Amino acid sequence: MNKRLMALAVAGALAAPLAASAEGTHVTIFGRLQAEYATVDIDGFNAQTAVADDALQSRWGLQIAEDLGAGLRAIGRIEYSLNPGGGEDRHLAREQWVGLGGDQWGELKFGRVQSVLKDFAGGHTIDPFAYTSLHANGSGGLMASSDNGYGSGDHGFVNSAVRFDSPVVEGFSVAGLLMPGDADKNDPTRDPSYAGGENGEWDFQVAAKYSGQFDAVGVDVFGAYSRDNVSKLQKSLGASKDEQIWRGGAIISVGDFRLRGQYERVYDANPFGGAASCTHASAFGDYNPLSPTQSADGGRGQCNSAMNPNGNGSLWIAGADYTIGNTTLIAQGGMAVAKKTGDILTLDPYYAKRNVENITVGVIHNLSRRSSLFGGYQRVWVKDRNIATDTDRNVYSVGVRHDF
Repeated sequence: MNKRLMALAVAGALAAPLAASAEGTHVTIFGRLQAEYATVDIDGFNAQTAVADDALQSRWGLQIAEDLGAGLRAIGRIEYSLNPGGGEDRHLAREQWVGLGGDQWGELKFGRVQSVLKDFAGGHTIDPFAYTSLHANGSGGLMASSDNGYGSGDHGFVNSAVRFDSPVVEGFSVAGLLMPGDADKNDPTRDPSYAGGENGEWDFQVAAKYSGQFDAVGVDVFGAYSRDNVSKLQKSLGASKDEQIWRGGAIISVGDFRLRGQYERVYDANPFGGAASCTHASAFGDYNPLSPTQSADGGRGQCNSAMNPNGNGSLWIAGADYTIGNTTLIAQGGMAVAKKTGDILTLDPYYAKRNVENITVGVIHNLSRRSSLFGGYQRVWVKDRNIATDTDRNVYSVGVRHDF
């Protein structure tokens, strides 16, 4: 009996400060668990099959809010990744920010936030398979997230940033992200892939979108611009000009049928953590940094959305999906074109043109509001003049996801 009373006393002592700290603040635990049985079969190599979360979508976190009155609230988010199927912690930190928000004011966030190109204007919002190994990031069709997080891929998180999202007014809304120029002082290793720069560069993104319903037809139109300014360190190592990305797209829906499309134009891809780089998030594991389109072991890596260093290029994705009850049927395709850079007859760094095309078909079935099954097939054609053999690939996947 004494042991029971002691245990209750200890539990009460621990619970008291927790209850006090939560007074007036609403804290929600959230997360996602996802695993796939996926096979990546690259021409010229043995097929590799794994049970894992290649798309790095499993996570847990805390959503924090406090009502400040007058329609204003304090908000915050802490989020960490999980890795079902393996013990390696890849990109452990996800969103980490604090801010202010209100229905009439919008939201202002400070810290590590998502790229505007990822969750606001197109990006993951236009690809139903964005959170699986069948996604268009890394296989051609959508820009993969670079090390600095400014892309639309799975690792689209920007450090040391300020982001504003406006309220929706008559169907219109805008979003913007700003990273101070001296943000790389937070990086003690002086890694050139870190965005920002001591000498005054300010990286930013801006986007706008409109959503409207016209009788039975729903229309969503969006546009965005991203500028990753070259830092002094990056320029000394060979980066030429500031990287720029322009994006536009739309979603048209009629009942249970949707048509989707997005186009991106990339200028002066930054070779140090920018649009000319390949990350684990888009590579699905290991990759060869000297050949962004190939993994180091010929395995699961796929990063065909990367541009040539300091080069231009374009990406597009188009698709359709139809919902029958709790099941959505999906068909889509995409393409990436990395223009050549330099001159093969001079001492200028030379990279040949690369074309990548892909098609994806599959299905998502919702078991409930929070649980779903998904699966499908993706074919990728690679025409890369920088390597001796084109690395076409087939991807097969079946997975399960639960949100909590």
